[in-house]
Amino acid sequence: MAVPPSTHPRRLLPVFLGLFQGALLLFFALFVTYDEASAQAEDNNLVANQVYSTFPFFQDIQVMLVVGLGLLLTFLPHYGFSALTHNFLLLNFSMQWALVLQGLLHLFHHGQIHLDLHKLLVSEFAAVTVLISVGAILGRASPCQLLLMATCEIPIYLASEWVIVTCLGVLDVGGTITIHVFSCYFGLGVSKALFRATQQPAHPKETPTPRSDLMSLVGTLILWVFWPSFVAVLCQPGDAQHRAILNTLLAMSASAMTTVVASSLLERDGKLSPGHLQNGSLAGGVAIGVVADMPMPPVAALALGSLSAVVCVLGFRFLTPLLGRKLTLHDQCGIHNLHGLPGILGAAASVVAVLLASQDTSGSHSSQPFPAGGNASEVLEGQWAGRGGSGQALCQAAGLAVAVGASLLAGLLTGAALRLPCLARPPERLCFDDSLYFRIQDQAESPGPDGSAEEGALALKE
Repeated sequence: MAVPPSTHPRRLLPVFLGLFQGALLLFFALFVTYDEASAQAEDNNLVANQVYSTFPFFQDIQVMLVVGLGLLLTFLPHYGFSALTHNFLLLNFSMQWALVLQGLLHLFHHGQIHLDLHKLLVSEFAAVTVLISVGAILGRASPCQLLLMATCEIPIYLASEWVIVTCLGVLDVGGTITIHVFSCYFGLGVSKALFRATQQPAHPKETPTPRSDLMSLVGTLILWVFWPSFVAVLCQPGDAQHRAILNTLLAMSASAMTTVVASSLLERDGKLSPGHLQNGSLAGGVAIGVVADMPMPPVAALALGSLSAVVCVLGFRFLTPLLGRKLTLHDQCGIHNLHGLPGILGAAASVVAVLLASQDTSGSHSSQPFPAGGNASEVLEGQWAGRGGSGQALCQAAGLAVAVGASLLAGLLTGAALRLPCLARPPERLCFDDSLYFRIQDQAESPGPDGSAEEGALALKE
């Protein structure tokens, strides 16, 4: 009996992952080690304090990415297994791939890479870009396509982040520009190239159900609770980190309240849209990241959170259908409304905040009024005095332009590569269905011939 045509595409995923994990084991065995323990008691106490202060933030971010973001993607009623599992798989693959690339590019010291919690955290931030970008093509791409997308996106993100933060000196402690804006337009570029100029019709399994919307809303609540840790983890401990946490909480609280108001006003009967709540409540966290540690009044954080929620809800209501009709742009999860528009709004707010702070001569820090966090701390040290407020504001705008331009171009090229036939993109009739990738015990939840093995084999053959 001939081997069914679905065999090779189905085996491509485990073969690819097995080879990657084997190569990673060899790479770690040859080059990766932990930092050597110091003999000085003072140094040991310093390392312990750093671990105890960072690891709680790290755990919060893990819960955000694995549980919160995974549940947020379960709004598709027949794609819950795939959304959760692919999100978990991409997180681990992208984090390991980012560790390898960082080691090859930046972390070699005398032939070895010294691994620590900070490097692992930066690698997880790189993985976040992939998890956001795949939202544009969720349900219409195979696991092999998603892994190839992650393989291409991680090095491009690391290069973009280096240019924006290190070369331009952009202040972006919460990743509004480097993570949210970049990942949004990379995903949109992939979607545009992958689906070309064809209008994607509404799929019968694409409509959320009350149960799937409820699970997605639970993911939103988890993300909402832990989001301040994501923004503040790379801030300098002390006043800057404290201010970032407070500003993030205020912005997200305002965005949650404003989302209810905007959604109710836009609906004819005054009822709330679950999609608006799932996304608009988080928009404040996206926008505040770039200015979270900057000295500004609390009312500014509230205003930015409210405005970002309005922009997000209006985007879902008007802009997404317009882009679908005019540009045939497919955005399954609405990442443009949650990450793109609030990200641009936050970048614009950072320009205003920099210009206003440069005019305030009452500050006690003459060389650097904005406490920089994360990778920007070493670059920005001493640069503020020579650059001036207008120069820093120009750098903020330039960083936004680099993020949008580089991500769009790279996304278009990556989307073209995802059209390779060997990557087994599912046909339209089998999209948004777990039974194509999982052995579902209760087939009653996905009735009809679409979930049968014969249909799956035909889909992979095509």
